[in-house]
Amino acid sequence: MNDRERWLATMHGEPVDHIPDEEFGYWDDTFTIWHKQGLPREVKDNSIADRFFCFSRREVVPVNVGLSPRFRRRVLKEDERHRLIIDEEGVEAVIHKDGSSSIPHFVRFPLQTREDWKRLKRRLDPDDPRRYPVDWEWRVRQWKDRTYPLGIFVGSLFGWLRNWMGFEHIAVTFHDDPDWIHEMMEHITDLIIKTIQRALQDVQLDFAAFWEDMAFRNGPMISPKMFREFMVPRYKRITDELRRHGVDIVYVDCDGNITELVELWLEAGVNTMFPLEVRGGSDPALLRKRFGKAVKLLGGVDKTKLIEGKEAIRREIARLEPLVADGGYIPHVDHRVPPDVTYENYLYYLKVKRDAFGIPHPKCWEEQWAAAQQHLARAVA
Repeated sequence: MNDRERWLATMHGEPVDHIPDEEFGYWDDTFTIWHKQGLPREVKDNSIADRFFCFSRREVVPVNVGLSPRFRRRVLKEDERHRLIIDEEGVEAVIHKDGSSSIPHFVRFPLQTREDWKRLKRRLDPDDPRRYPVDWEWRVRQWKDRTYPLGIFVGSLFGWLRNWMGFEHIAVTFHDDPDWIHEMMEHITDLIIKTIQRALQDVQLDFAAFWEDMAFRNGPMISPKMFREFMVPRYKRITDELRRHGVDIVYVDCDGNITELVELWLEAGVNTMFPLEVRGGSDPALLRKRFGKAVKLLGGVDKTKLIEGKEAIRREIARLEPLVADGGYIPHVDHRVPPDVTYENYLYYLKVKRDAFGIPHPKCWEEQWAAAQQHLARAVA
């Protein structure tokens, strides 16, 4: 089986030679520390790392359903330790210059009033020609004979608005001016549907992906009642359009505890949950037990077990074996791999996962493992 056949069969719960070999990625600090532990210095971002570790290939088409153009990232002022910037979404934030913290301090958000919304809507024009690359037709021809799964990013209804407004402001607006929330979400939904039409007509896509990040450890940022009113009908408009073009695997990227929202996402046509943060309350085994095979799963390997060590890694993989056998599930670390995970433990995790699920070790694996052991031996000596 090629990567595309294997991925589709796995997600549909059909027999496969082995599940796809996928991972979610790494924090920037992780590369810096792993370079000291034996990772080659040329491996410095997620795309290079995916090739270095020889993971299965899966891609999305370069179609922009969000801000177009995005804001120009620039520095407004700085001192010895901090920079005040405007990021690509128009948010003013203070960041650490030394990278000691990846969490910015937000100062001002671009969407505070209806006048701000009028200005922002100029960047949400579905007819903007920059939404598709100039070489789109050439790419379409290349994709016809592809051997890997290809999907499309279909945006966000809550997450984008929260980013543009700030959490406190959007929470108050849901209560004080719900009509405005409806208006903005409706515009975003229309934008997404109109923008993806060309891609759906030109390419037989395999999946679609939403992004929301709308849950804390204790549950969602808005009530299920609000989610049903504001978001379910609009999700359904988008997923109905996807299914009319044969795209029946639709996943949502949402951190935290998503348990209260899964049933509503399923109702709205979003049938796959990702990345399943175990310590955040989204254990894949519990979600499958509660929702059955109606829910498909990506992720769910507890990152803290990779920190604990080899025995914990073996237990974690063993815990997930019945779920993999059940189908409709691709296991990988439940978020970006943090720097607390040693390079040696990560390589060991890949070895245990591949052995447990019958994933052939790629040729590069033996070189990586041998190099890591040599580095460790030199460090001990």
